[in-house]
Amino acid sequence: MKTQTRRLERVAVAQAPSERPERAEVEQAIRTMIRWAGDDPARDGLRDTPDRVARAFEEYFSGYAQDPTEILQKTFEEIEGYDEMIVLRGVRFESHCEHHMAPIVGRAWVAYIPQGRVVGISKLARLVDIYAKRLQIQEKMTAQIANTINDVLRPEGVGVIIKATHHCMTTRGAHKPGTDLVTSRMLGVFRDNALTRQELLGLANSDD
Repeated sequence: MKTQTRRLERVAVAQAPSERPERAEVEQAIRTMIRWAGDDPARDGLRDTPDRVARAFEEYFSGYAQDPTEILQKTFEEIEGYDEMIVLRGVRFESHCEHHMAPIVGRAWVAYIPQGRVVGISKLARLVDIYAKRLQIQEKMTAQIANTINDVLRPEGVGVIIKATHHCMTTRGAHKPGTDLVTSRMLGVFRDNALTRQELLGLANSDD
């Protein structure tokens, strides 16, 4: 029941809101922000900016239109009994923090130990992108990726590590460039077995 509820929540989040603003409203809001910043949205250099920003936002937040569970449905069972760790290392992503809408740029390490079936590795990368292309906090994104793999593939265990730079901290506010945030989510044998967990952490740290 808990798994079903979590899947319904993911699908609901991915659906477009029923009262989604029209494109013209979005562009007008951007013109208002330009005026608020102290510039003139009608001048030559800014005249097309509202359209460009709206198109950029469509790309930045394209993850809302995608169901992350769907891309993991196609699996392969002809694996000759393979039951060791599978790790996709250093998946680069760009996201935006939900507090300031500032960029989050980082890499993800996604690992699981299969239980009779595997998924194409490109699907793991796409899963990272679907959750990254939403307004996020890193802690939630880490858990979402791991929980989805766990719920759909039912592996022996899942481990997700994310290392990212947050521009809301490096270019504003605290102004601490050169820092990054590291989060992890360990499920199944990655949580229960210290050696398995340490093996994944070692693979992630070796990429630094």
